[in-house]
Amino acid sequence: MIAYDLQCSNGHRFEGWFEDAKTFDKQKKQELIACPVCNDTEVTRLPSTFAIKGIKSSKPTSIKPKTPAEAEIVMRAISDYVEKNFDNVGSDFAKEALKIHYGVTEPRNIRGVSTEKEEETLREEGVQFFKFPGADTSETPSSSESDS
Repeated sequence: MIAYDLQCSNGHRFEGWFEDAKTFDKQKKQELIACPVCNDTEVTRLPSTFAIKGIKSSKPTSIKPKTPAEAEIVMRAISDYVEKNFDNVGSDFAKEALKIHYGVTEPRNIRGVSTEKEEETLREEGVQFFKFPGADTSETPSSSESDS
C-alpha cells in the first residue's frame, strides 16, 4: 500500500491509499477518486515530504537558553505574554479553573495564585495548569489555558 497526498481542483487536500502507482493512475483515469469535501474528481498528487530528498540535517537546535541573560529574556517574554493574554483572577485561580473545567463559565485563559492544597485538588480533578517561579508571596502564580 502507498499513501498519496492529494488535492482537488477546488484546493481541498486529502489523503488516498492505493495498491501502487498504477492503481492510482487507473482510478484517476476512471474518475473513481473524488474529494471527500466537494466530490470533485479532478484530483492531482501533491509532492510528498517522504519522497523529497534533502540535505542531511545537523544536530537538532537546542531551545535552551545559553546564558542566564537569555533565560531572563525568555522568562520576561513569557511573563509579558501571560500578563497581556490571560485574565488575572488573583487568589480565586483554583475556583475559576474548576469552573472552566466543568463548563460552569466560558473557557478562557486565566492567571492567578494558588496554594499547594488547591494545586493538588486541581491535579486530582484533571485541570491542566502550569506554574511560574519568582512570586513574592507564599502562594505560587499559576496559569490555566481555556481547553482545561
